[in-house]
Amino acid sequence: MDVLGVMIGLGLLFGLAVLALTVVGTVKAAKAVAVKVERHEANARRAVENVTLKAKTYTKPGPQGQISAVRLGLRTSLDGTRQVLESGLAQDGQLSESLTLLTRLDAHAAELDGELRILEREPDAGRIAAKLPELRERAERITHSAETMRWAAQDRMHRFADDELSRLSQECESEAGALRHWDTSGAAASGRGASGAGAPAGGAAGAAAGSAAREKSERPGLTDGRGRPSAEELLGLADPVARLAQRLRKPSTGSSAG
Repeated sequence: MDVLGVMIGLGLLFGLAVLALTVVGTVKAAKAVAVKVERHEANARRAVENVTLKAKTYTKPGPQGQISAVRLGLRTSLDGTRQVLESGLAQDGQLSESLTLLTRLDAHAAELDGELRILEREPDAGRIAAKLPELRERAERITHSAETMRWAAQDRMHRFADDELSRLSQECESEAGALRHWDTSGAAASGRGASGAGAPAGGAAGAAAGSAAREKSERPGLTDGRGRPSAEELLGLADPVARLAQRLRKPSTGSSAG
C-alpha cells in the first residue's frame, strides 16, 4: 500500500508539473502572439497615418499642409534610419549603440509629432504661423541627426562590403594560382623526365662507343707488330715447326729410367 501511495503521489506531481509547464507555455505563446499583433497593428496604423499625411500635404495648402509635410518628413527619416540600422545589426554589433541613440531621438520626435498634431487642429491661423517655424526647426534638427546616423551606417556597411570583397578577391586569386600550379610542376617533371630519358640513351651510346673502341683496339692491324705475319707463316712451315718444338719439350723415357 505504501509503494502504491508513493507511485500515485509521484504520478500526481508529474501531472501537476506537466500542467504547469503547459500553462506557462500557453501564456508565453499568447504574449508573443499579442506582441506580434500589436506590432502589426502599430505598423498598419502608422502606414495609414503616413498615407493620410501625404494626402493632406497635396490636398490642403497653407499651414495645414505645411504641418502635414513636417510630420511626414519626420516619420520618413526616422523609419528609414531604423530600417538601415536594424538590417545591419546582424553583421555589425556596434550599430546597437546607434539604435539606442535612435530610440532616444524617436522619443523627442514623438513629443514633437504630438505638438504638431495639436497645432494642426488649431483654429487660429496667427498662432499656427507663430509656432510653426520653431517646430519646423526642431523637426529639421531631429531629421538631420537621424539622416547623419543613417548615412554613416550606410557608409560603414559599404566600406565593410568593399573590404570583404577585396579579401575575397585576393583569396580567389591565390586559389587560382594554386589550381594552376599543375602547369609549372608538370613542365618541370617533363623536363626531368626528358633529361632522365636522355641520360640512359647517352650512356648506352657511350658504352657502345667504348666497346667498339676496345674491340677496335684489340683487333690486330696490318701495320702493327701484332698483326704482322711471321716468316714461318709466310713459308708454310708454322705447323712442322710447332710439332718439332712439342717433341723436343717431351722428356725421353730412357733418360728418366736411368
